[in-house]
Amino acid sequence: MANKGVDMGIGGISIWQLLIILVIVLLLFGTKRLKNLGGDLGGAIKGFKKAMTDEEAKNASADEMKKVTEEAKAGKTDAEQTKTETKQS
Repeated sequence: MANKGVDMGIGGISIWQLLIILVIVLLLFGTKRLKNLGGDLGGAIKGFKKAMTDEEAKNASADEMKKVTEEAKAGKTDAEQTKTETKQS
């Protein structure tokens, strides 16, 4: 049976249950320790995002270098063909 009038939050836990859990966590760890934990977590997320952006930029520049190298090889091949055709004429 469903409880009428009770709002369910995350995973079937009501808002009141979440508030009680929050109060217990605050009492156990204290605000200073939770603040430090939050700062550490934020720093870790920033570091992860920076690493992902750097890796994407590295991959993009590697792809550009590969294209330039292929184009240079193709250009050299075209120049050699033109030279060969000129000699044959």
